[in-house]
Amino acid sequence: MKICLVGSSGGHLTHLYMLKPFWKDKNRFWVTFDKEDAKSLLRDEKMYPCYYPTNRSLKALIINTVRAWKILRKEKPDLIISSGAAVAVPFFYLGKLFGAKTIFIEVFDRIDKSTMTGRLIYPVADRFIVEWEEMKSVYPKAINLGSIF
Repeated sequence: MKICLVGSSGGHLTHLYMLKPFWKDKNRFWVTFDKEDAKSLLRDEKMYPCYYPTNRSLKALIINTVRAWKILRKEKPDLIISSGAAVAVPFFYLGKLFGAKTIFIEVFDRIDKSTMTGRLIYPVADRFIVEWEEMKSVYPKAINLGSIF
């Protein structure tokens, strides 16, 4: 199984890194911002840089969609996992075209309100994970696994 872990640097990346017990023995690669925190955390990992800033940026969406197409075509992951943010959107939609399964983890600090990325990804995610029971009223098909932190 090959896994693509995709997300913004900072908290989203930390969130994904905390899943290490799951991904540590699997073939994997990362897609994140080419920033010092990401380079430090992932120094021994295969990493592809994505374009940033991504927040509500059509330019970033277009550039990252092209990058997602190239990366997914090359790597052919079986599973794509993300906790956000915007960079995950093109990877999830294109990943479905490439036959990948997708898992999205809504961020911990959202207790009863969705994120924009969550709203965009919810329709195509094979599994949508929340960390608070209250979030199931926002995302009815979500699975509450509790806190990752």
